[in-house]
Amino acid sequence: MNAALRAPIRRVTPDDVPRVARLFAAVFARDPLFDWLVRPGKKRQRALQEFFAWTLDHRTIPHGETWMTADGLAAAAWVPPYPQTAPASLVDDLNMLQVLLRLTGLSRLPRGAAIAAAMRDAHPKEPYFYLAFIGVAPRRQGHGLGTALLTETLARADAAGTSAYLENSNPRNLKLYERAGFSVTREIRARSDAPPVFAMWRPAPRQGSSTMSQ
Repeated sequence: MNAALRAPIRRVTPDDVPRVARLFAAVFARDPLFDWLVRPGKKRQRALQEFFAWTLDHRTIPHGETWMTADGLAAAAWVPPYPQTAPASLVDDLNMLQVLLRLTGLSRLPRGAAIAAAMRDAHPKEPYFYLAFIGVAPRRQGHGLGTALLTETLARADAAGTSAYLENSNPRNLKLYERAGFSVTREIRARSDAPPVFAMWRPAPRQGSSTMSQ
């Protein structure tokens, strides 16, 4: 286990959703994309928590690849080989629309639709592990915990011989992902006023080798 992970990681369960949703909401509260996307005002933080709770419940936890440190200070939500997962049902789509509306408010809903479409179009066509979200509690950032958790969970993609993909909405995190073997494949701009989102790809390791940086 990576030295920065002082406690072992474990799978996130439905009982953990409120805790992990609060963690992600705190981490992404000042993220450039979420700052552009999420409604302003008193309902902002609550809307963020509801969005992450719904995403965890319906999009990541059912696949068994959402992980957290035992102390709850970091979590990573993965979806295994993305094109092979079952498509969302109509009910799920309608529920997601309601969650998105609560996240953005009516005035920013077109922003939400634009970024969702742009990110969907950018997804690779071949199978891959998809990192939906990773976050470290603000008070523990800068101490290697995010790198350690990323390394630990990427090992599962390596063991499966599968590539990995993510969208990075914070330029400050580019080097973190590059050290883990990701590289930018394209810059996603949902609209002219939207901040950039960087599509990043990490190829599957060749047999007997690893793409992880040391």
